[in-house]
Amino acid sequence: MTSTPYTVADVMTTKVVAVTPSTGFKDIATAMERWKVTALPVIEGEGRVVGVVSEADLLPKEEFHEHRPGLIEQMRRLGDTAKAGSTTAETMMTTPAVTIRPDATLPQAARLMAERHIKRLPVVDGDGTLKGIVSRADLLKVFLRTDEELSAEVRRTVIDRLFPLSHEAVKVTVAQGIATLTGQVRDGNLIPLAERLTRSVEGVVDVHCRLDAPAEA
Repeated sequence: MTSTPYTVADVMTTKVVAVTPSTGFKDIATAMERWKVTALPVIEGEGRVVGVVSEADLLPKEEFHEHRPGLIEQMRRLGDTAKAGSTTAETMMTTPAVTIRPDATLPQAARLMAERHIKRLPVVDGDGTLKGIVSRADLLKVFLRTDEELSAEVRRTVIDRLFPLSHEAVKVTVAQGIATLTGQVRDGNLIPLAERLTRSVEGVVDVHCRLDAPAEA
């Protein structure tokens, strides 16, 4: 009934800065600073993602720079103390990498980021080859669609299809992403569905449904 939902491929960044397992600590830190990113995918071979190295993976080097952790602290934080002594991406990266496919929907990507507490995801194909990267900011791009675009899509994919006989009596307006439906339709049973489908249009912030139908005799 609705248009095809936006996917990760629609909003991802295709020019990705990546490192290899042998990339050194300073080169990783330099790349993060130069490209203003907080994490880098680690690739090998033809671009297969084998891990991700982030600022959090680099911080133990600074944390333990001035003091050596005691035995108890070493036991409690084995991962961090090991990374403090690491010099390459291979020994610092988080693996396996949390990745997502290009055809995943934006809600799926947002849910995965929230569940794993991460800000960006490498986008890979079926072979695990890097195709892009998607960030939290990328997921918000759909909310940059103009009110005119949203209004046209709501009318085309919801109103015209649900109410083929009375669609001309329905007015669709969108202001600041908030869609308002007004008018009279023949089948009142479809009004809740119209509201739900309008709300599902990518970029719609909220819906005010003011449709009504003739009272049954």
